[in-house]
Amino acid sequence: MNSRKDQLQAFDRLLTIMDELREKCPWDKKQTMQTLRHLTIEETYELGDAILDNDLDEVKGELGDLLLHIVFYAKIGSETKDFDIADVLNQICEKLISRHPHIYGDVDVADEEEVKRNWENLKLKEGKKSVLQGVPKSLPALVKANRIQDKVAGVGFDWEEPQQVFEKLKEELEELQHEVTEDNADKIEAEFGDVLFSMINYARFLNVNPENALERTNKKFINRFQYLEGKAKEKGIALKDMTLGEMDVFWEEAKLL
Repeated sequence: MNSRKDQLQAFDRLLTIMDELREKCPWDKKQTMQTLRHLTIEETYELGDAILDNDLDEVKGELGDLLLHIVFYAKIGSETKDFDIADVLNQICEKLISRHPHIYGDVDVADEEEVKRNWENLKLKEGKKSVLQGVPKSLPALVKANRIQDKVAGVGFDWEEPQQVFEKLKEELEELQHEVTEDNADKIEAEFGDVLFSMINYARFLNVNPENALERTNKKFINRFQYLEGKAKEKGIALKDMTLGEMDVFWEEAKLL
């Protein structure tokens, strides 16, 4: 692995390249924080895909792409004299030190859960009006629900046992089924949301990341369906002309792979 000196030199090299691109490249010169935003989100998802695939070489590349964006934002900030990369780095360093009094102070903690509770309480002391203030509005709903539940649990608003959450889930399923019977579209949607929220909460108690779990199933489904498509093509049959029974034969084969 590279030494700390090599790491710092590599970071300095990136800063130098960023300066040069911002000065000389027509595309880089035109970018603003607003034009970069959607690209940054895309890069973040690409990193997430690489992590789920456990492709470490791809993770390395995607981390580089994301780091470039961070340096790019800091460069733009320096041009408006609002902040530069040193300000960004120093601010996160100060935040980490202040949020870890069990490392940099005299606070004792028993376990990870106590660390998380202290973290949220410290944020409130820093002036946050709500523990939910830090949940981005633009997060996908599933990820947002997970973060909401995680944050309120950090200040003690939580169930005590997984079985309690499972019972709540069953209760929400029954309420959903009732509204389905009543055929009330608005209430069906509301109750369906409650079921999903409870499922995500239950996942937390099972130490399962719901986003990762769902994406794992998405990938599994895609692989099996593409196997089905491939087999149908081999036989010269269009999927729309196959019966469900015929499709199921190949689907079961795919599950064995």
